[in-house]
Amino acid sequence: MLFALLVHGSPSGAASSLAALRFAETVLSEGHAIARVFFHGDGTTHADAMRVTPHGVTDIPARWQALAREHGVELLACVGSATRRGVMDAREAKRHGLSCSTLRAGFELAGLGQLVDAALGCDRVVSFGG
Repeated sequence: MLFALLVHGSPSGAASSLAALRFAETVLSEGHAIARVFFHGDGTTHADAMRVTPHGVTDIPARWQALAREHGVELLACVGSATRRGVMDAREAKRHGLSCSTLRAGFELAGLGQLVDAALGCDRVVSFGG
């Protein structure tokens, strides 16, 4: 079965964020696939390279990065939500007159059309939080 995931909660304050990650890891371990994970609203803070996870706390964004590398899962952050939270790739930063990207490696900015595309091309879309 092919899944797409929608994550609304931040990595530091929402239990749904960790639940989404554990769901993804379980789905993959059972032989299913995940086409993409779309982060929306506060979920886009997973893609913030400037966020630091305190020592002794699960680094959820780093685990998403590892999952993406190991299984070829796309990690997409909603461009509108991310930009409002200061998460930008080089192109968006330049467009807003800023000097640097704050997008974490392995994540991409995307529009809501990418979420619709995932919904049309997958067997199931599972939403966490929000």
